[in-house]
Amino acid sequence: MAGGAKKQSRQWVATAEGAHLRGRRVRDTKPEVTLRKAVHRLGLRFRLQRRVTPQCTADLVLPRHRIAIFVDGCFWHGCPDHAPREFRGPNAARWQEKINTNRKRDHRNTEQVTAAGWSVVRIWECEIRRDAEGAAERVAKLVSSDHAE
Repeated sequence: MAGGAKKQSRQWVATAEGAHLRGRRVRDTKPEVTLRKAVHRLGLRFRLQRRVTPQCTADLVLPRHRIAIFVDGCFWHGCPDHAPREFRGPNAARWQEKINTNRKRDHRNTEQVTAAGWSVVRIWECEIRRDAEGAAERVAKLVSSDHAE
């Protein structure tokens, strides 16, 4: 290394604090299932994990209404209320990079899906835990506005 600069290790360091994050579900998470049940109770029918653009798959899709629903986990997507303000430990930089990458991807996906003529609903995990029926109502209102046109 020139000038004695130390190359930062890109190696992941397993820690006891991060053990609970190993093996997390990617789909059919508890918040997703809770929202699906609430949306279904409102009489809305949907498809799961449907591709809406060549690069983007939504968690729930109402194809008839062209509505794509994404359930964003507070930790993984950087919820403004619940995401860590600062990461600590040997993997701090990698975690920050991971969350920033997820946020950029979410923004890009929203733009692409909207440009393809779909309506996008993004619902935070904490919103579903707090009020699943209210979150489902957001979707129903969008369906209702679709019929009003």
